[in-house]
Amino acid sequence: MSADQNPLRFAWLEVTGLCNEHCDHCYADSSPKGTHGTMTVADWVRVIDQLVEMNVADVQFIGGEPTLYPHLPELIAHAHAAGLGIEVFSNLTYVRESLWTTFVECGVRLATSYYSDSSEEHDAVTNLRGSHKRTRANIEKARSLGLTIRGGVVAMNAQQRVQQAVEDLSALGAAVGTDRNRAFGRASKGARPAIEGLCGHCALGQVAIGPDGVVWPCVLGRFISLGDVRQSSIAQIWTSASIAEVRAEIAAVHESVARGEACTPPQFLPSCGPCGPCVPSVGVCDPREAAAGTDSIGMP
Repeated sequence: MSADQNPLRFAWLEVTGLCNEHCDHCYADSSPKGTHGTMTVADWVRVIDQLVEMNVADVQFIGGEPTLYPHLPELIAHAHAAGLGIEVFSNLTYVRESLWTTFVECGVRLATSYYSDSSEEHDAVTNLRGSHKRTRANIEKARSLGLTIRGGVVAMNAQQRVQQAVEDLSALGAAVGTDRNRAFGRASKGARPAIEGLCGHCALGQVAIGPDGVVWPCVLGRFISLGDVRQSSIAQIWTSASIAEVRAEIAAVHESVARGEACTPPQFLPSCGPCGPCVPSVGVCDPREAAAGTDSIGMP
């Protein structure tokens, strides 16, 4: 599949592996022991410029916890000036006042994870006391500033107050979706990551770039290296033989399943097969409804 047939439209920019939370299910294995990696600000600026040259529409800054990355405002401002749509995926427990100003000035969309309407239950997932109170308060602040925000409720167990969390988020004015726990990172409990666990759309219109410059087919597919932005340009990686081989391998694993019917993308994924890139410039959709021919906009 050529670059013309499969244009790159979205990129995750994972600017840090540092996080103030320590969720048991974290697919990125982020924690307070994480680091900002080896990518410099100049490296990230160069990557953003390359993405713009490739007519990428949207980027999502992610971590770890991206608000802990000291140069996030600088990178957001650069991406905004270059005309990119921007979303920041944050736990919203630590947002400096100056960063709120950047969010507003650059029209940033926000996304966050929310586990329960109960502070005790939410904090038990994040392993950070007071996280629910701060996240909820900052959702309210984001809406008061006119910012668009979406919240994803990840179902950890059958007893979790998932529906109540959805209702709470909706009442706060956030777009809401749900997701299941996925066996990557700490959630894998030591099991080897597998292509079968991916949704099947990796490297089809999107890539992820980690804090050390390694390019992955998506944020969950970090066990698959496509290249390194410190050694090659994004365009070179996107048109390389290695990425074509990865796409073929993923397709072979998922070929027996109709993607539109089987794919239930995580709430942080930007695209879902039949609908094309969705976040942040358009919205998000349920691929199962799209495959059935309906037109329903909501969270995956």
